[in-house]
Amino acid sequence: MLIVGTRGDIQPFVAIGKRLQEHGHRVRLATHSNFREFVLTAGLEFYPLGGDPKVLAWYMVKNKGILPSGPSEIQIQRNELKDIILSLLPACMDPDPNSNMPFEADAIIANPPACGHIHVAEALKIPLHIFFTMPWTPTGEFPHPLSRVKQPAGYRLSYQIIDALIWIAIRDMINEFRKKKLKLRPVTYLCGSNSPPPDVPIGYMWSPQLVPKPKDWGPKIDVVGFCFLDLASSYEPPDSLVKWLEEGEKPIYIGFGSLPVQEPQRMTDIIIKSLEATGQRGIVSKGWGGLGNLAEPEYVYLLDNCPHDWLFARCSAVVHHGGAGTTAAGLRAACPTTIIPFFGDQTFWGEQVYARGVGPAPIPVDDFSLEKLIAAIRFMLDPKVKERAMDLATAMENEDGVGRAVNSFYKHFPRRNTGSECESLPGTSSFLSIRRCFGCS
Repeated sequence: MLIVGTRGDIQPFVAIGKRLQEHGHRVRLATHSNFREFVLTAGLEFYPLGGDPKVLAWYMVKNKGILPSGPSEIQIQRNELKDIILSLLPACMDPDPNSNMPFEADAIIANPPACGHIHVAEALKIPLHIFFTMPWTPTGEFPHPLSRVKQPAGYRLSYQIIDALIWIAIRDMINEFRKKKLKLRPVTYLCGSNSPPPDVPIGYMWSPQLVPKPKDWGPKIDVVGFCFLDLASSYEPPDSLVKWLEEGEKPIYIGFGSLPVQEPQRMTDIIIKSLEATGQRGIVSKGWGGLGNLAEPEYVYLLDNCPHDWLFARCSAVVHHGGAGTTAAGLRAACPTTIIPFFGDQTFWGEQVYARGVGPAPIPVDDFSLEKLIAAIRFMLDPKVKERAMDLATAMENEDGVGRAVNSFYKHFPRRNTGSECESLPGTSSFLSIRRCFGCS
């Protein structure tokens, strides 16, 4: 599994990896070194990929997407991406870093930010299955989350534009990787993108209750549901947190996870004043952004780290950045939700929450203000909003996103029985021959 991103991007793949492992497969999750302990603690094999998720996240927060605001940032980001790309092939072939046990991948599961996954699968002649937490396949029903297209006529085109921009940025690195490391021919200009060929299956990890599968997506694309990792059952909260929770009404959670906050003191002041103005208790997560430099009033609890599946069940509402995993956890806990998007798909999830009536319109981080946060909290306190949040949580209750993701993997790569074991069918995916017809490999 070749997975690039922040903690919220990695966590659902840990859940899928654990389920595959339960089925008797050997699973290696290759991701950033920052998440080594997280992966190993979950019982999966770990392999380090290049790139620092903090650097990647800071770039996205600062630029609100993929286009840099200054020339100096281009090289920084290119170096990060190059490190990621060059680490992909060893991740599929090198022995285990801890045990030195030999490893050879039979299939690859990857998310699109891995960039070189398509080419590694081609070189190794093994199946590839892409899973992602945000839309990446062209559709006429909504725009690409990294675009700012507002008109429905441009929705489908927005995916092609974003794909072309990404390809222009990484084309030279990909072709160098293909020639020098994979011993493949470079991708020609006839294939002006880094998108997977049409017969590579894709699974999207969100609830169809929140965003149904678009009607113009074909049978190779599945919407499997949110993929939750159970962390609550093994979590032991600090006594101070348990005591604080028991002393009053359910609090509002406010936090921005592993995203860097450019003005942490200003945001902290706004959060504290908004809780005071609305008479609410609040749990403020410090996160990577460094929120919470203050003397805690009695109605605020500052939190370092806590599993969302444990915490959100004890909250009345949540305010966060709108990462897919955090959004999923809040909705499953029937929490009215306010999303403060920083970049990328976060605005998309904020719009979906608003469309379902389980939260106010998203507040872009640049527009974050005391007045808007107070209005958002009051919106979430409306009993009708809570009722809609409970209805959505009930509709999602019986979804097994992890199980459906694993079944999707099996469906697209049927297994053959070899006694007590099941193996992926060997052989090269048919997309390789299609690519060669157009001089793409």
